[in-house]
Amino acid sequence: QVQLVESGGGLVQAGGSLRLSCAASGSIDSINDMGWYRQAPGKQRDLVAAITSGGRTNYADSVKGRFTISRDNAKKMVYLQMNSLKPEDTGIYYCRAVLLLAHGIRWSDYWGQGTQVTVSS
Repeated sequence: QVQLVESGGGLVQAGGSLRLSCAASGSIDSINDMGWYRQAPGKQRDLVAAITSGGRTNYADSVKGRFTISRDNAKKMVYLQMNSLKPEDTGIYYCRAVLLLAHGIRWSDYWGQGTQVTVSS
């Protein structure tokens, strides 16, 4: 059974920083793309940042220059360093990974349960 578990969310003042972590566990053969998505109240879930297995990154325009995504392939973890946080960054942050299970034959999407980030003005 595969799990993605996020941590590091919380309440922070505008201008502050948080670091999110996501750990993948279970019978995993390989991990392809990993990413962070955000869902604000009453809105759809949107991409914040993504990273390929080779380290190429992609960011939403709203977070470029403030957020940095990174990963540790050996530990099966992905991180999101969030600096200069703004109230509009508030939402539930979800980790996503495209995984190949041990003895599996196809890549599949997996999501974490989410971690709340609240930025006060």
